[in-house]
Amino acid sequence: MTTDTTVFVSGATGFIALHIVNDLLKAGYTVIGSGRSQEKNDGLLKKFNNNPKLSMEIVEDIAAPNAFDEVFKKHGKEIKIVLHTASPFHFETTNFEKDLLTPAVNGTQSILEAIKKYAADTVEKVIVTSSTAALVTPTDMNKEDLVITEESWNKDTWDSCQANAVAAYCGSKKFAEKTAWEFLKENKSSVKFTLSTINPGFVFGPQMFADSLKHGINTSSGIVSELIHSKVGGEFYNYCGPFIDVRDVSKAHLVAIEKPECTGQRLVLSEGLFCCQEIVDILNEEFPQLKGKIATGEPATGPSFLEKNSCKFDNSKTKKLLGFQFYNLKDCIVDTAAQMSEVQNEA
Repeated sequence: MTTDTTVFVSGATGFIALHIVNDLLKAGYTVIGSGRSQEKNDGLLKKFNNNPKLSMEIVEDIAAPNAFDEVFKKHGKEIKIVLHTASPFHFETTNFEKDLLTPAVNGTQSILEAIKKYAADTVEKVIVTSSTAALVTPTDMNKEDLVITEESWNKDTWDSCQANAVAAYCGSKKFAEKTAWEFLKENKSSVKFTLSTINPGFVFGPQMFADSLKHGINTSSGIVSELIHSKVGGEFYNYCGPFIDVRDVSKAHLVAIEKPECTGQRLVLSEGLFCCQEIVDILNEEFPQLKGKIATGEPATGPSFLEKNSCKFDNSKTKKLLGFQFYNLKDCIVDTAAQMSEVQNEA
């Protein structure tokens, strides 16, 4: 891709998307982002010093019919790449269909329909930010003999994934991603874009802008924050699963744009498995100011816990396609926690 290429980033104010926008601008791309309000959009433009290569459009509700039509009516002839990062990620709901499943699916459907209507000849690549949640159900996550690869799919149905908020979120990622692949299959003759998906595990790492931490944080970062604020002798839930640093997620989006070999691929982003015990061990070892003040759990038992309580991920195909080294857990958590501590000390 030449650097005069225009990229549209949906949900540009999100945790991952802000890193992507930053990396795109650094690489010389022109970026059009969407956010939910004028206030959010103005805030983002200000953070990037009103960079002339960055502009923002309002998409109030990605679940609304024709949510992206106005954006593509206005800019369709200039947008070559679409990165669809917008999707609800929270567990604060009991109406799973309305708050998680439908918005994820409708948002994906409506952005692709808008491309078909207004940019069928101009958009060359679509990259959908999916998740490892699309690969495996929460109940299968703890099957120690299961190996998940780029070919795996979450087995939950629309009904079965509504058992609880976590299952519904995981289901929403599966059905949104399926929507994208099926749309392309059905509309091959009327659009020219290729499709890739990026499927990260739990995403840790520093915020692009530290002050984002003052306004509520993304779900994965919340895990680290809870452990930093745990009490000595306290218990914590030992979450486990695949992890990746947000900076690697962003970089993978750019590689997916630039490397033809990534076309048509599901790129599974995981540097390995983590559990909260390992994060607590890192916090106690690397931050003297926390040692003796936060939970310790059962130090050094992380690897044996993972051995018995987590399925395995084999994303060697993705690692080969992307061709760069991911951040390890220690560096990722140290950078995340250092930023959180700094912001807290300023408060």
